[in-house]
Amino acid sequence: MGYFLLMIVVSYLIGSIPTSIITGKVLRGIDIRQHGSGNAGATNVFRVLGWKAGIFVLAVDIMKGVIPSVWVYKVGLVGIATEPINAQICAGLAAVFGHIWTIFAGFKGGKGVGTGAGMVIGLAPVAVLVALIVFVITVALTRFVSLGSILASITVPLVLFIQKLVFHDTVPVQLLVLGIFIPALIIFTHRSNIQRLFKGEENKIQFKKQG
Repeated sequence: MGYFLLMIVVSYLIGSIPTSIITGKVLRGIDIRQHGSGNAGATNVFRVLGWKAGIFVLAVDIMKGVIPSVWVYKVGLVGIATEPINAQICAGLAAVFGHIWTIFAGFKGGKGVGTGAGMVIGLAPVAVLVALIVFVITVALTRFVSLGSILASITVPLVLFIQKLVFHDTVPVQLLVLGIFIPALIIFTHRSNIQRLFKGEENKIQFKKQG
């Protein structure tokens, strides 16, 4: 059990790395939370610091989900007898929670999209690929990253259920449950964005550095 708890703590701390805040400090000497939307996520970095910084932050945030669910989870298997996928999900979720509620920034971080995607990459690559396509198309057509994130997250469980019910692929029940939980979490963290979308007040992403 000690190793399992160690896995949770390490995964949470990896997810808690405040990538956007560090990037803002290094590149411009600013606190990204005091600019743009005020959110400590990759989208706000795109908006305030430009697309290059945004892509860097997004890539790191994705790796914050990949590393725990692909490598760190093995530590947990030493401490408790369970299926590997259970440890992968626990490690990945700890990283996602760390990203959203980071201990390094007063428990106020990003919205979990990048780290959540990174977590699922190692578990359901096909679903993530389809979700990525949905995200890119949505953002390209609407310029609303929040809408793209929400629709992409909903795509994941849909693809998983199609894989299981239509193509009869082996999809563990734990993965199906995770597939339902992730979009619920993403919708929760985007609740203010959803309100602004309905009011027509949501900000559109601009792929250029703001002066």
